[in-house]
Amino acid sequence: MWLYLAALVGLYYLVRWYRERQVVSHLRDKYVFITGCGSGFGNLLARQLDMRGLRVLAACRTEKAAEQLRAQASDRLETVTLDITKTDSITAATQWVKERVGDRGLWGLVNNAGIYRGSGHNEWLTKQDFVTILDVNLLGMIEVTLSLLPLVRKARGRVVNVSSIGGRLSLTPGGYCISKYGVEAFSDSLRRELAPFGVKVAIIEPGSFKTNMTNTERVLLHVQEVWDRARPEIKETYGEKFLASYLKRLSEHLLSTCNENLSEVTDCMEHALTACHPRTRYSAGWDAKLLYLPMSYMPTFLVDAILTWGLPRPAKAL
Repeated sequence: MWLYLAALVGLYYLVRWYRERQVVSHLRDKYVFITGCGSGFGNLLARQLDMRGLRVLAACRTEKAAEQLRAQASDRLETVTLDITKTDSITAATQWVKERVGDRGLWGLVNNAGIYRGSGHNEWLTKQDFVTILDVNLLGMIEVTLSLLPLVRKARGRVVNVSSIGGRLSLTPGGYCISKYGVEAFSDSLRRELAPFGVKVAIIEPGSFKTNMTNTERVLLHVQEVWDRARPEIKETYGEKFLASYLKRLSEHLLSTCNENLSEVTDCMEHALTACHPRTRYSAGWDAKLLYLPMSYMPTFLVDAILTWGLPRPAKAL
């Protein structure tokens, strides 16, 4: 019995391997629009797809970042400035894309733009702290998607949404994981809606990677700023020793262990755009595959125990 089961599992992975190696034809004729190309995953993906021969339309937050990207790529790659928190900017970028893709439509939309801020604990934050994250990571991503969907549908193309393993498991306080849970939910519903039109939707779930978002100095500075403006009773409840221990743990155990090989993520994005049979979800990084993804299926009490093990205790904890 076990032999038959092993053979069945082996056959499944063999068939999957074969299907995933099949590549879409005429890639050089296909346009891909990527947000958040100023640095990190988006910047690397834009250059990676450009080398592959696709027609890359890269959106950057600033013109300076766009110029730097153009200097590193071929003449095929084109850039546009985009602030995904502003409707006017999204409308202008959508028109810009329409003028370039014409009747062919847009083969790929990669929603990569996002922000992360070390936030301290939820109780230290204000509503605006959550809104700032959600405006970029979730609401801006939704508006960009809705604006460009007619072009993607025309090409029977792909939507690739960058979530996080934090969209499977709430690893940090603040708005970041909330926004990524929202990306997961939006992507799941979108995938079912667009399936009748031949459009495929893929979700990228990276683990911890070293990008500008996880810059240690920037994250620690923001946590300190949040603490400085917290209410006096909050500071009294947690205490200065808690803050010092929390910052030390962030610096030594979390941010310092981030993976520097960003291609583990961009390779997943490229596969989602170029494979005939892309996956629904891609987990990028060994921490995501071997630690956080399995944890997301564990009982809640066990996950809570693992994630809070070794954390400092507030001054007035029971």
